[in-house]
Amino acid sequence: MTDEIASGQRATEHLPWGAVWGQDAAVRTLQAATADAGGMTHAWLITGPPGSGRSTLAHAFAAALIAEPTDHAAMRQVLAGSHPDLTALRTERVIITIDEARRLVERAAFSPSLGRYRVIVVEDADRMTERTSNVLLKSLEEPPERTVWVLCAPSDADLLPTIRSRVRTLRLREPEVADVAALVSSRTGASAQIAEQAARHAQRHIGMAQRLATDDAARERRDETLRGVLAVRGVGDAVRVAGRIVELATDDAKALTAERDAQERAQMLRTIGVAEGQAVPPAVRGQLSALEDDQKRRATRSLRDGIDRVLTDLQSVYRDVIMLQFGREEGLVNVELAPDMRALATSWEPRRTLAVLDRIQHTRRSLEQNAAPLLAVESMLVTVATGRVP
Repeated sequence: MTDEIASGQRATEHLPWGAVWGQDAAVRTLQAATADAGGMTHAWLITGPPGSGRSTLAHAFAAALIAEPTDHAAMRQVLAGSHPDLTALRTERVIITIDEARRLVERAAFSPSLGRYRVIVVEDADRMTERTSNVLLKSLEEPPERTVWVLCAPSDADLLPTIRSRVRTLRLREPEVADVAALVSSRTGASAQIAEQAARHAQRHIGMAQRLATDDAARERRDETLRGVLAVRGVGDAVRVAGRIVELATDDAKALTAERDAQERAQMLRTIGVAEGQAVPPAVRGQLSALEDDQKRRATRSLRDGIDRVLTDLQSVYRDVIMLQFGREEGLVNVELAPDMRALATSWEPRRTLAVLDRIQHTRRSLEQNAAPLLAVESMLVTVATGRVP
């Protein structure tokens, strides 16, 4: 038997759970649910830290629900996101809109067309406002007999109590740094040292760890950002470093979205029969304009997500600082910055470090409410520089 055939058989044997990593208990729970139709819960909430595999597990669960256990072709179709009985929403916007929620509810009302269940997966349920959440309530409470909702969010606290009361919550475990490092090394071929550093800096976020392990520029941007903040000593520094943080986050967002934007535009032009370099006919300019608007919204989200990652990195730095202030040396995230963090730990009181951590969290909430990124980051760094809240 060739290695290729053996590999294909092993992948088939593990369908649909093969891509789920490090969540054995959660997989067992969902496998038991799919096997017990009488005890099946029709609305689920999968929670766990970013990178823990919430959406991967949700889609594996959907495949197990929709396809017969021996129908591997249907399982692969669900996992690829192309099965007609799967509706998955991962919003490209800052929030999930009411119109998007209404479309989900409409889809949920249909009976399965080919599979055993119709499954609605909402990967970013924490991005629903209160009004949007209310659109889902009745469908979550009384879904059609063969419809299953699967919501994903970092924490059940990110959703309204009325939503939480209508779902069964499944909490994912957070993997160890060594486990993430081993996975990243095996997937990317990165050295053990780079993989360990990436897993630690990503705080066990698997996707981010893989990116840090394989993208030199991403590692350099992270290092520059954190060293710049640690060097802030006055308001002038705060303004300068804030501008640089937003600039780096913008560059990072462009790197993540530019290629996809170009591919989408080229695909649309091919679909409507416009050759490269040819003028776009007036009749289809509206379609192209709508695509560009969607891409701008995605770019806005990507920038805010990038700044949120910076804030997560900064939280790890000041968490390390307060650990050093209380004599804890083990478990530091940013070992490479230890000399600078020790200097800060000796020159600051712990209450100032805690004030900075509070300000970082406040900045995150402000950005979620559409505050201007530059002003929000400047305000946070003024607290870093002075110890005072603006």
